[in-house]
Amino acid sequence: MKKGIYLKIYFSFFGKVVSYLMNIIGAMHKPFMVYGFYNKVSNDFNLRTRISSSAKFLSRSKADISDNVWIWHYSIIDASAGLSIEEGVQIGAWVGIFTHSSHNAIRLNGSKYFELAQSERVGYSMEKVIIGKYTFIGASSIILPGVTLGKGCIVSAGSVVNKSFPDYSIISGNPAKLVGSTETVDKYFLKNESIKSNYYNC
Repeated sequence: MKKGIYLKIYFSFFGKVVSYLMNIIGAMHKPFMVYGFYNKVSNDFNLRTRISSSAKFLSRSKADISDNVWIWHYSIIDASAGLSIEEGVQIGAWVGIFTHSSHNAIRLNGSKYFELAQSERVGYSMEKVIIGKYTFIGASSIILPGVTLGKGCIVSAGSVVNKSFPDYSIISGNPAKLVGSTETVDKYFLKNESIKSNYYNC
């Protein structure tokens, strides 16, 4: 009986008004791309960097983000131990980049964990992350503390990167492993002379 009443209300004029208002509210909360990023590390304003309004930063002032960078929706960017994202990097949706971790410290310090200063917590990890020029990080990937990715890398969607990789690496998996080279991929496209002048590695 109650279900029938709810359906009548839902399909009534009142229900349509409520639905319309809910859609407006939903549209207002949709993430959008914000053009321009003020880099407090270098004191530069990078006009062509685009970061989603839904991306969340930890210690934004320590994020050294260059120009032409793209960070898509719902990503978490932790710069608490230092973070360098170089020119042309693209980061997909739901990516997590972390420069600190308490996975050992919570056990080793027990109930005193929250009483101790960060520097006094045994096992607390803080390591800078560096993402090289024109590297692509696929959606839902995780970059863990201390990782350095060279320039021109591809991180496949859903990868968990717990160690560093050199320039031009294609990496995939959990934990991420080297599966190829972007130099091999690029050779095919560089047969077209018209794109060589734009190639990032010229």
